Amino acid sequence: MSKRDAGTARHVLVIDDEPDIRELLELTLLRMGLEVTPVGSVKEALSQLNKGQFDLCLTDMRLPDGEGLQVVKHIQSQGLDIPVAVITAYGSTENAIQALKAGAFDYLSKPIALDQLRTLIKSALNLDQAAPQSSGRSGDASSRFLGSSPALQAVRELIDKLARSNAPVYISGESGSGKERAARMIHEKSQRAPKPFIAVNCGAIPENLMESEFFGYKKGAFTGADQEREGFFQAAHGGTLFLDEVADLPLMMQVKLLRVIQEKKVRKLGSPAEEAIDVRIISATHQSLSQRVDDGKFRQDLYYRLNVIELRMPPLREMRDDVPVIARSVLERVSEQLGMSVPQLSEPAQTALMQYNFPGNVRELENILERALALSNGHVIEEDDLQLTPESASGEDEAFAVGSGDKYPLQDYLDRVEREAILEALEKTRFNRTAAAKMLGITFRSMRYRMERLGIN
Repeated sequence: MSKRDAGTARHVLVIDDEPDIRELLELTLLRMGLEVTPVGSVKEALSQLNKGQFDLCLTDMRLPDGEGLQVVKHIQSQGLDIPVAVITAYGSTENAIQALKAGAFDYLSKPIALDQLRTLIKSALNLDQAAPQSSGRSGDASSRFLGSSPALQAVRELIDKLARSNAPVYISGESGSGKERAARMIHEKSQRAPKPFIAVNCGAIPENLMESEFFGYKKGAFTGADQEREGFFQAAHGGTLFLDEVADLPLMMQVKLLRVIQEKKVRKLGSPAEEAIDVRIISATHQSLSQRVDDGKFRQDLYYRLNVIELRMPPLREMRDDVPVIARSVLERVSEQLGMSVPQLSEPAQTALMQYNFPGNVRELENILERALALSNGHVIEEDDLQLTPESASGEDEAFAVGSGDKYPLQDYLDRVEREAILEALEKTRFNRTAAAKMLGITFRSMRYRMERLGIN
């Protein structure tokens, strides 16, 4: 579909068999300066799509001669560059999720709230306006995932598709596999790129502070609330909210989060009124969310709301051919930070890295190379400088392959001691990093650096 000139009015196809709804949608769109073609059936809609040029499609799910899902699939199969949003009956969660999985941009529930309708339309039509800018940004974003393995190419292709949608995305994968990096790429390649990307570690927020952190609060809402404060949802308005380690959310917070996703509104603590929010949700965890559902620790209805489209991040051991180029990039970055020339990896060192299983994935590779750089002669990194643990170890136990009473290699032993001390402090402070840092006698910045270096989430 060719792009319109900047001065040409955008054209919207509205599909609904109820005349009152069609009229309401048409009047609202006309007041926004848009052209409207209203139809009442799937047959009429497909005919208009085949002969007309549209910038947006709004379709009801239930129509006299079929379903709106047929329109969504037609647009996808024909490769039409048209964002399509579906209108579902109140409470029809399954229909909305089905449409999003088929390629719908977003959805609205009946009775239609006009403020939500206007927000959706502005977001959808900005998609085309932002496309030239997004293509420029996407080149920078794509460079974050180096390599040419089939697994990584599949990830890049899916990220490109996800960036064109507004559907919730669930990113699965092991620790250190780049889940947050993927979430940022989806955001930066989407029409939401100019708006905030807010990343939240759900496992690091004390349960008694979750509601105020997520939804904000009014002045005087509770003791110590001496001024009004925005929550994560308000801060991410118009952009993307990334919920990392979403499996760690307590059940009561899951209920509140589900309602916000359904209603697209939040209420600050101490406020009598709700406020509309326009936020795309991307969630991630290294745990099996479906298993958490089976264990009764995660709500099934919230799981289906979050897991509309899944992006699986492959572990580094599935991309062994990419290890050399990723390692080179890490060495260039670290060397630049230290103001030194970039060392070479010897052939044995490179072979050893490609054969290693990397239970900690890219994060572990970074830690290994930072340590090797310190141990090397500064010009060439040899295999011994890598200090890789025995290949017979696997999974999370690999980091502890050396016996607990063994003091060698020294760095491995010191890392184990430091890791155990940090984890113990975090557990005693209910994973409050500030309090844990104080208990350990280090600064918060030092605490954050040590956690990242040791791969502690």
